[in-house]
Amino acid sequence: MKVALARLPALATAALVLGGAGGWLGAAEPLVPAQLKEETVRLKDAPGRELTEGRCNICHSLDYIPSNAPAMNRAVWQKEVQKMRDRFGGPLTDEEARQILDYLDGNYSGKP
Repeated sequence: MKVALARLPALATAALVLGGAGGWLGAAEPLVPAQLKEETVRLKDAPGRELTEGRCNICHSLDYIPSNAPAMNRAVWQKEVQKMRDRFGGPLTDEEARQILDYLDGNYSGKP
């Protein structure tokens, strides 16, 4: 009888821990796949738009393009496109990078 009484605090603690964990686990929200927002930015209609939208939108919102435009010129866009390829692994061929650069410079360069 003394052995059973000696184990009572340990059993009570185990029951509280396991019971509490079970309640906590049962209260967890079910996992739901993330819902991506539909793109709200429509880039200017010009040659290279579809390529630019398709490649740039793989990694980031298209909002970045018009919001950065006032500070951009061809040289800065060139650095950005190259950074996306080199540092972030943007899947662009040399020709695609040139077409995107031409599109960005022709439509979203705010500085001469």
